[in-house]
Amino acid sequence: MLEMFYKGGPLMYPILVCSMIAWAIFFERLWSYHKIQKYLRPLTLDVERLCRSDRIDEAVDLCEQTPMPLARLLLVALRHGGSSRSHIKTLVEEVSGREIAALERYLGLLGTIATITPLLGLLGTVLGMIRAFTVIATEGVGTPATLGGGISEALITTAAGLSVAVPVILLHKYLSSRVDRLTIDLEECSMQVVDLVGD
Repeated sequence: MLEMFYKGGPLMYPILVCSMIAWAIFFERLWSYHKIQKYLRPLTLDVERLCRSDRIDEAVDLCEQTPMPLARLLLVALRHGGSSRSHIKTLVEEVSGREIAALERYLGLLGTIATITPLLGLLGTVLGMIRAFTVIATEGVGTPATLGGGISEALITTAAGLSVAVPVILLHKYLSSRVDRLTIDLEECSMQVVDLVGD
């Protein structure tokens, strides 16, 4: 495996770095989404229970002590309790836009990696073919052994670029679907509290 990596030429290194960054982003986002999802229902139920008992201050304290997107949405609703439902909903939706943008952090970079790794592989292909034709130009047609280095580099970098890009595209799609699901859940949970505290 290492021998094939070295035969691929210098462009194998940026392809490897792109792969490492992509997997790091995937696992970091996966862990973040798991933590957010885990606290959605329990936090909503606790805040609803406190609101129904007219313990709004305790609900505010609970949200302030919970570093989660939903807590920040509920905090806006609780602090404007007594206002019209439509006004509170508008305020929550404004904060929701910022929270959703935070959920999408690094997904753009993941998409970029999925785009550039095949291009890096293609560049390696071009460089490998240039090397092969340079050998032909200087030594004549030559033998398969003299041409093999350049052609091998071309094929290896192409394969490496595609082998990184294909799974990264799938990871990006999966994380995007998780963000969409979390967005819906955040809206549902926050609206439950908005209905409680709004007039």
